[in-house]
Amino acid sequence: MAYTHQIKNGIRIELTAEEIAQREAEAQTILDSKLSEFDMAMEDLRAKRNKDLQDSDWTQLPDNTLTSAQRNAWMLFRTELRNITNGLTTVDQIKNLDYPDKP
Repeated sequence: MAYTHQIKNGIRIELTAEEIAQREAEAQTILDSKLSEFDMAMEDLRAKRNKDLQDSDWTQLPDNTLTSAQRNAWMLFRTELRNITNGLTTVDQIKNLDYPDKP
């Protein structure tokens, strides 16, 4: 961005080279701190995945009342959740992801 002046009380005031450099550095800091669309989509996906993992922790405890087959189904579901972000490189891949169903 080219910052060359500011308007103060309706009057255009030219900025010094130091002021221009400072404003450009501030603008770059803001841009650098913003997450990309991909990063935000991954963050959302991980939050959903982490919640589902946490909510299903009980299924892997030895004193649950699940049958062996049910416990294995939950184990597979949890493995799919842990691997869900592997290989994702675009927002479209995240949007079109086949999220696993709970058993």
